[in-house]
Amino acid sequence: MTRGAGSADAAADERAAYIHIPFCRRRCPYCDFAVVDLSSGARDIDRYVDAVIAEIQMEPGWGNLHAINLGGGTPSALAPEQVTRLIDALKDRFGVVDGAEISIEANPEDWTVEYAIALAGTGVNRVSLGVQSFDQKALDFLGRRHTPGEASAAVVSAREAGIRSVNLDLIFGSPAESLDSWRSTVARALELAPDHVSAYALTVELGTALSRAVQAGAPAPDGDDQADKYEAFADAAANTGLEHYEISNWARAGHRCRYNSTTWAYGEYLAFGTGAHGFRSGVRTRNVRRLDRYLEAIVAGNKPVAGTEVLDGWERDRERVFVGLRRTGGVRAGDVGLAFLSSEPGKRLIDAGILARSGDRLVVTNPLLSDAVARELLALTPEDR
Repeated sequence: MTRGAGSADAAADERAAYIHIPFCRRRCPYCDFAVVDLSSGARDIDRYVDAVIAEIQMEPGWGNLHAINLGGGTPSALAPEQVTRLIDALKDRFGVVDGAEISIEANPEDWTVEYAIALAGTGVNRVSLGVQSFDQKALDFLGRRHTPGEASAAVVSAREAGIRSVNLDLIFGSPAESLDSWRSTVARALELAPDHVSAYALTVELGTALSRAVQAGAPAPDGDDQADKYEAFADAAANTGLEHYEISNWARAGHRCRYNSTTWAYGEYLAFGTGAHGFRSGVRTRNVRRLDRYLEAIVAGNKPVAGTEVLDGWERDRERVFVGLRRTGGVRAGDVGLAFLSSEPGKRLIDAGILARSGDRLVVTNPLLSDAVARELLALTPEDR
């Protein structure tokens, strides 16, 4: 069996919950998430926390949670007592297992020692810091509000507060960043000895300020440049003992992200808040994105669901394989995987050494080519069996 495959698959049996915190002090130019820009004067945080708690109470019982993740947006825009109320609401409604992962995303400029200590007191044991870069020019291009020094200080603060797992989120491939400056960012990040690092290529999403700038003639991220930077990070991370366990994620032993591992293993998870997506009992749900419509639904006593999708049979198994191929340990083939292997696209990928079979598993041998494999998989139909 491929290394780590068994433990990765076991995550499918765990239960997780996600809370979306949409508030940001300013929207980043590359962001297309459900975000409320606080610079516009919006001040609905207390009402929103109350509404999310009400939504949690609407959800039928489910059993103890193994992982809780507060994402955004900017969860660190909340006061510690607001974070406490949300976590306590999940605990009261569903319960949590001993040693459950309770994770929060945070911006370095928010993350003081005092704030970190207060969050640790709420049960938070993992923080994902949106560092993005240690190059000030790259930070300015990405619209980030912190400095490289504040990012380093945030890691120290998390350690001093006793947060068990510290993750750094990095973004590579902006036109403002050279390969040498990216290597410097990587070196500085790894010198901080993080427990986990997520490294993502900058993408241009439709409707964002970045996409409008590119359409007006600004330089777009270059694919070859991003590939070089991805490989530079992967090599450096391997030399520090970080395990590459998913396309964009590396972890020290015992520090894989439990919430994300559940989703990649095609486990089920609840989701609360604006724009949040959940998956329970084979049904995928998505909440309304707009804050006003979310609040209106809750006040009316309704679940704020914008749409649902029932997944079963072929579609469900294809999605399981699609998601699982993100992991370096691959995914159990199942009916869809076996059909893919026998299809013409699958045979070409096998012959090219891009896709491999390891026992009953499919593995993408080069993570950089995962999107190409995914496109071929998604084109597969039941008639191709």
